[in-house]
Amino acid sequence: MGSVEEEQSLIEQGSIQEELKLYAEDGSIDINGNPPLKDRTGNWKACPFILGNECCERLAYYGIAINLITYLTAELHQGNVSAARNVTTWQGTCYITSLIGAVLADAYWGRYWTIASFSSIYFIGMSALTLSATVPYLKPSDCIGDFCPSPTTPQYLTFFLGLYLIALGTGGIKPCVSSFGADQFDEKDPSERVRKSSFFNWFYFCINTGAFGPFLLVLVQENIGWGLGFGIPTVFMGLAIISFFFGTPLYRFQKPKGSPITRICQVLVASYRKTNLKVPEDRTLLYETETQELIVANRKLEHTDDYKYLDKAAVLSLEEARSLEFFNPWSLCTVTQVEEVKILIRMLPIWASGIIFSSLYAQATTMFVQQGRAMNCNIGSFKIPPATLGVFDCVTVLIWVPLYDRFNVPVAKLLTKTDNVFTVLQRMGIGLFISIFGIAAAFPWNIR
Repeated sequence: MGSVEEEQSLIEQGSIQEELKLYAEDGSIDINGNPPLKDRTGNWKACPFILGNECCERLAYYGIAINLITYLTAELHQGNVSAARNVTTWQGTCYITSLIGAVLADAYWGRYWTIASFSSIYFIGMSALTLSATVPYLKPSDCIGDFCPSPTTPQYLTFFLGLYLIALGTGGIKPCVSSFGADQFDEKDPSERVRKSSFFNWFYFCINTGAFGPFLLVLVQENIGWGLGFGIPTVFMGLAIISFFFGTPLYRFQKPKGSPITRICQVLVASYRKTNLKVPEDRTLLYETETQELIVANRKLEHTDDYKYLDKAAVLSLEEARSLEFFNPWSLCTVTQVEEVKILIRMLPIWASGIIFSSLYAQATTMFVQQGRAMNCNIGSFKIPPATLGVFDCVTVLIWVPLYDRFNVPVAKLLTKTDNVFTVLQRMGIGLFISIFGIAAAFPWNIR
């Protein structure tokens, strides 16, 4: 009798385990707040809406950015240096504001609502920019011969208000969209983990697909009018929002897990406050939670021996050792929390390697365009707009990403008999090395 009951219990446990496999195991939820079914949510069912959103948003962004310096010099009558400074300042703001979106998404709103909120701000900024180039009162006056009247205060205010609302909007969604796409794949499912790697290749492909469209918009802006030239990107931003919301029933959502910036600051403050304490030789004496991590769905990290000063944040003082129920996170941190900061420090050289590249890449939408305006861009009776010089960058990416994902990687795996052909760092290093030749080729043309 007992063996029959045990067998029935094993069958029930097996059926429960099989049922659990139908759900994502990464702590995500569906739109109704329930564990998401794998065959109904996430994965490549949801990704087309995210990729469509990114493609349209990038078209809207580059529809403004790629020819912005021409608008500043030709319509707002700014000098080359002043216009280039305004463009790079705006582009920098687009990236700095991503910190705002990251904090709000991680700590308070979640990625979905952060994208939804900042996309609305984005659309308002695009609309304001379109109005500044359309409404006669807000539109800068044309030059009369050699005399170019300065824009009025309302004209400047409307234009730059729209421009920096765009910066806030694009910065707010920038750190969220790719991460939200990654949320659609269960990291604990090997098959979905493989698909997530492919998702990022196609995500980058969609970025450049969207970036390719504005090169046709340049013809509209310079030959038909800036009002229509700004209005078309505004429409595409609206389509980006529609695409994003259409996929809502299929999405998987991660709950806000707390701000990583706060956790970093806690480690730094706790380490400083315990400067005089000695780190024990036995690393198992360092504080680590035994129940669950401080951030839901985050995994514990093993202790490492580098950056030992930060280990002081996990050292128990006598007062803390006596108080077993409460610990001040600004005075005592877990080993996992300390290791997260160490990982960030190890990543700083990688981040720093992109600074020079980014400053050089910014020249494509500033000085390279101005250089193109000084060149003979005529082919017969047709004049190529200087801003379209950047089309070669997009075309190269659009060709190489599918080739790399569908041809290079499979062939390399076949030849090397390994799944890890090129690491991410190796790919970055190869790209940075090749970029040297690109900027070296541009050097002699820009000194003539």
